[in-house]
Amino acid sequence: MKRRPLPSAGSDAGLPASDPASPAPRPTPPVIRRRRAGATGDSSPAAPARLAPGLRARRVALEVLLRVDRERAFADVLLGHRLGEFAPADRRLVTQLVLGTIAWRGRLDFELARLSARKLEILSPDVLALLRLGLYQLRMLTRIPPHAAVDTAVTVAREGPGGAGAARFVNAILRAAIRAPIGLPSRSADELEFLTVAYSHPRWLVERFVEWFGVADAEALMAADNEAAPNVLRLNLARGPHDELAALIERDGMRIARRGCFPETIVLAGAPIFDSPTYRDGVFQPQAEASQLVARLLAPAAGSTVADCAAAPGGKSTHLAELVGVAGTVLALDLNLAGLRNARATAARLGHRNVLFARADCASALPLRPQSVGYVMLDAPCTGLGTLREHPEIRWRLQPDDFARMAALQSRMLENAAALVRPAGALVYAVCSLAPHEGPDVIRNFLARHRDFEIDPNPPESIGEILDRDGFMRTRPDRGGLDGFFAARLIRRFDIPATAR
Repeated sequence: MKRRPLPSAGSDAGLPASDPASPAPRPTPPVIRRRRAGATGDSSPAAPARLAPGLRARRVALEVLLRVDRERAFADVLLGHRLGEFAPADRRLVTQLVLGTIAWRGRLDFELARLSARKLEILSPDVLALLRLGLYQLRMLTRIPPHAAVDTAVTVAREGPGGAGAARFVNAILRAAIRAPIGLPSRSADELEFLTVAYSHPRWLVERFVEWFGVADAEALMAADNEAAPNVLRLNLARGPHDELAALIERDGMRIARRGCFPETIVLAGAPIFDSPTYRDGVFQPQAEASQLVARLLAPAAGSTVADCAAAPGGKSTHLAELVGVAGTVLALDLNLAGLRNARATAARLGHRNVLFARADCASALPLRPQSVGYVMLDAPCTGLGTLREHPEIRWRLQPDDFARMAALQSRMLENAAALVRPAGALVYAVCSLAPHEGPDVIRNFLARHRDFEIDPNPPESIGEILDRDGFMRTRPDRGGLDGFFAARLIRRFDIPATAR
C-alpha cells in the first residue's frame, strides 16, 4: 500500500486522541475500559444547541463508515475529501471516530452480538455502523461522556431511514452496554479467541501472526496496529536547509516533535496542515519513515539514473529525485494512469523537474533496454499488512489466499524490474507487508533462479545498521514505531557467465 498517512494526534486507549498535547501512545491493554455502571447522565436527548458541534462530526463519520463498507473505499481517501469542512479539533475527532471504529470493529461486534437479541447480519448498515460508533466511544474514548455518546447516536439514528424505531433500538443497546459491559473471552480456555477479540483482528490473521512471530510478538504487533501512526514529513531539502524549512513549517502552525532518522525527516506532534503555504510551496511531503528508508536503501549516486517500476503515487519517486539531484533522472513507471498524474502533480509541487513519467505494466516486459539502468526501485503492490494503523479496513478485507496471489504478481514484477539492472547495478525490492510470502520468500525464490544477483554484501553505510542477519530490512510498528516494511537490496554480479545464469 502506498498511501499518505492521515492526520492523527496522541492516543486514547490505543487510538488518536482529540487533545493534540496528549502523551505518547502506549500499547493497548487487553481489557476493555469500562465506565462505572449507571453513570449515564440524562437519558433524554440533549438540546440541539448542546449537541450541534458533535452531531456534525458524527454524521460525517457515519457517512464515511457506510461508504467504506458499501464501496470498499479507503477511509483515508474519503476523509481527505471531508476534513477540510472542519476546524482542526473536529478534524481530529472525525478521523478518530472513523479509524477507531473500523480498527476495533471485531471487538465491538463481539459485545454487540451479546447485547442485541437481533443478529448483527440482519441489521441495516446504518444502524450497525451507529452501534459500532457509539460503543467505540463508550469503551475507548474517556473524554466523551457516556450520555453524549448515546444521545448523539440516537439523534443521528432518528434522522436516518429507520426513524424513531431505529433510534429506540440504538438507545436500548447502548444503554445496556453502559449498564452491563461484556467481558473478554477466557484466555485460558481459547488463547486465539482471546487475542482475536482483545486486539480486534480476524481470527485467521491472528493465527498467521502467531505462526510467523510467536504469541508474545503477535500480541505486541496487534496492540501496535491499534495505535495512532506518527505524522511523518519528508522535508524537501531542495527548497533549503533543514532548520529553515522546519521554522517555516512551525510558522504555519505545525509543531515538530522530533527529528527523524535522516536529515530530511521530521515527526510532527499533531496533524499536518495540507492547506498551508509550506505544503503548497513544496516544503514538505507526507511520507512514512519506513517508506523513506526504502529510498535511502537504494542510495542512488548523485547524477545517476533511477528506474522506479511502480511509481504511483510518487512519494518514493520524488524522494529519489532529490537524492540523485538535478543532474540525475528518475524514470517513473506505473500502469495506473491516475496514479501517474498524481505523482506528476506531486513532483511539480515539490519542484522536481528531473522525473520522467511513462505508463507501463511492470508485470510485463518493460519498454527499456535490458541491463541499461544503474539503480532500480520496485516498491511492489502488496496486501498492505504492515500499514494497519493507517488503513484498519485492510484487516477486514484480506483473505487467506491473498498473500500467495500477491506474491505471484510481485515475482513477475521483480523479474521485469531486474532485467533493467546493469552489471554491478543495484535493485531494491520493497513491500509494506509483514507476510513472509510477499517479502523474504519472493527474494529467496528470485535468487534461486538468478545466480547473477545477490544480496548486497556492502549495503549503504547509513542504512546498514537496520538490516538483519539476512541482509533484509524489516520494520514493525511494535519495534521502533515504524510501519511494517520489508526491503532487500540486490546487486547484479558481473562475474557470472551468461551460460551459468
